[in-house]
Amino acid sequence: MPSLHQAVTVHMAAPPERIWDLVSDVTRIGSYSPETFEAVWVDGASGPAVGAKFRGHVKRNGIGPVYWVSCTVTECEPGRTFAFGTVSTEKPLNVWRYEIVPAGDGADVTESFNLAPTLGLRIYWALWGWSRGKVNRKGMQTTLERIKAEVESGSAASSG
Repeated sequence: MPSLHQAVTVHMAAPPERIWDLVSDVTRIGSYSPETFEAVWVDGASGPAVGAKFRGHVKRNGIGPVYWVSCTVTECEPGRTFAFGTVSTEKPLNVWRYEIVPAGDGADVTESFNLAPTLGLRIYWALWGWSRGKVNRKGMQTTLERIKAEVESGSAASSG
């Protein structure tokens, strides 16, 4: 059975704080992700903080279906980590995470997802995980490459 956790890492020649400013600003996700084309902070949240909530507008596989998903920030350490869980605040079905590790002339940035080991998700992943995993890895690679292009071009705002 494919792993319920997968990750992609890309090196970026930029300061970790600058990279973090982009990955933690969910309102900019549409510039990077091939599936999530917009996101908005909700319930009074206006930026990244543990417990802050947002909704992401997703076009699955880039073709549909199109739907909104509720998300809650679970980790938020400027310059290092940004993570959020989807659907449920207490027991997220999926946790997406960005980890930024200083390396050489910038940082290695890892985007990952970790599906909850529920029976339904285990069955889904056993049947279709090979396909969905491939789509997710390609999407994470695309997202990170687009962020890399922006932070390395110097067009990203340095203060978020």
